[in-house]
Amino acid sequence: MRSKINSKSIHRQVISNVIPAIIVELMILIYNLADTFFIAQTDDPFQIAAVSLAAPAFFVLIAMGIIFMAGGMSCISRALGAGENEKANNIASFCVWAGIIVGVLMTIIFSMFIGKILIAIGASVDTFAYSYGYLSIVMASAPFILFSMACSGILRAENHAAQAMNGQIIGNVLNIILDPIMILYFKMGITGAAIATVIGTVAGAAYYIGYFLAGQSSLKIHIKNFRINNGIAVGVLAIGIPACLDPWLMSISQMIMNSLMSAYGDMAVAAAGVSMRIEQIAVLIAMGVGQGVQPLLGFCVGAKDWEKYRAMLNFALKLTICVSLSMIGLCYLFTGNLVRVFLIEPKAFGYAVQFLRIKLTSSVLFAIFFIFLNALQAMGAAKASFILSVCRQCALHIPALFIMNYFAGEYGLVWALPIAELLSLIQTFLIYGKIIYNPKIFVEK
Repeated sequence: MRSKINSKSIHRQVISNVIPAIIVELMILIYNLADTFFIAQTDDPFQIAAVSLAAPAFFVLIAMGIIFMAGGMSCISRALGAGENEKANNIASFCVWAGIIVGVLMTIIFSMFIGKILIAIGASVDTFAYSYGYLSIVMASAPFILFSMACSGILRAENHAAQAMNGQIIGNVLNIILDPIMILYFKMGITGAAIATVIGTVAGAAYYIGYFLAGQSSLKIHIKNFRINNGIAVGVLAIGIPACLDPWLMSISQMIMNSLMSAYGDMAVAAAGVSMRIEQIAVLIAMGVGQGVQPLLGFCVGAKDWEKYRAMLNFALKLTICVSLSMIGLCYLFTGNLVRVFLIEPKAFGYAVQFLRIKLTSSVLFAIFFIFLNALQAMGAAKASFILSVCRQCALHIPALFIMNYFAGEYGLVWALPIAELLSLIQTFLIYGKIIYNPKIFVEK
């Protein structure tokens, strides 16, 4: 009877943390799709292609935010599990203020080199002006984005998943509301989408500022708590950098794919962008499961409760497989309908349908990989996280892009990702399976 009661309790804890994380990922997905959908209503496929070209650069910004969100969440949850509350405050303050500083620097750097970046990633004469205008505006919100992501990680670490969700939802919902107004009513097109993004981002940051000023968090982010010593900066960066590498390298992979895909025309680039956004329906929900369970696993590691750790990991793995397969099935059933929402130009539509069906073959593989990656981050396995992130993109996906493009053209470029996902998951099982399921070996060695 005791085992049964414990299992139910563990399931409740995981689900209560996972549901807000999934909702956040869904809102991010809806926000991304809303941008593409309302821009598509302009009947200008070049603006859709421009959004696809701009997406990798925006992913770089998100990846920098993940350093302070994931790194902070892992370190804070382990500190709280070990009863080190003062250290948890210092980590939270470091994540917030360092995130703001990095955000300001990124705004300055992008403003200086944005033109060269767009040319390098394949912007054509027809898409350059659109992409330039969009990124110039969106990148101004970098400090607010990194601040919000750091705050979200802090609240998740202290098991306030619902409150962490609220700030992101406020920003995304406002963005979605403003999209049709700015893009269609004021006829601002892709520029209106960028302005809506900035306004939504600032609103989300305002929520988190109000939350901490009201004293609703048990952690303090005041500048006086800012510390880089005592392993604080090193600890956050050791986990945060490997965590950010995957989306950062993914953005580089996407840039390379866009550059190679541009040889097959702007319609192929637009189709690749739309198929990627729709595939995120399956991928982002699975990511929500991984992000939701990570602080719980981290707390268990800090408290050295290995039995509970393994029970939570097993349940999260089963949950993400079920969710991923369900969403993949729905996407397969309604592939044409989903693509038609964004693209009606015949050539682009045909490309997007085929691209999406190819991408969906690897969605569940990524979902499983992401759970294991979060488990490694939760226990502070920085080296293992780094190796997996780098190998997945640099050693597997990027080389596969060039090889598959040579042998199979535009469709080979899309098949490169499923091949890389399969090889990456095999690598994870072979090298780190023992560490993932026996964290005591790693933590107490």
